[in-house]
Amino acid sequence: MKQGFRVRRWGIRNGKPFEEVVHGITSLPPEKVDAQRLLELVREHWRIENSLHYIRDVTLGEDGCQVRCGQAPQVLAALRNVAVHVLAQVDTDNHAQATRRLAARFHEAIDLLTSPM
Repeated sequence: MKQGFRVRRWGIRNGKPFEEVVHGITSLPPEKVDAQRLLELVREHWRIENSLHYIRDVTLGEDGCQVRCGQAPQVLAALRNVAVHVLAQVDTDNHAQATRRLAARFHEAIDLLTSPM
């Protein structure tokens, strides 16, 4: 451990104000990474987590998948990546809505999969 840091977060979550303090450690030395850069790295981490990883975990249920043998986990991850790309093509507010829409309109899903992107 080269340095520790504290991040204070506040805002509105589920319609209610919240405030929290989280702590972290890093192997990055202070000479190379100052407080401002650490904050940028934390924000970048959460930007990624809240976009692709959140969609894969929550909408596509990746964390609940119990497939662990052979190449199957990599194949399923690749298929989820394709699904995220396809869901992004649907004219809805979010990926969960797109998932429900394509489940109800199977032919629209097939059209998306077979048309040039």
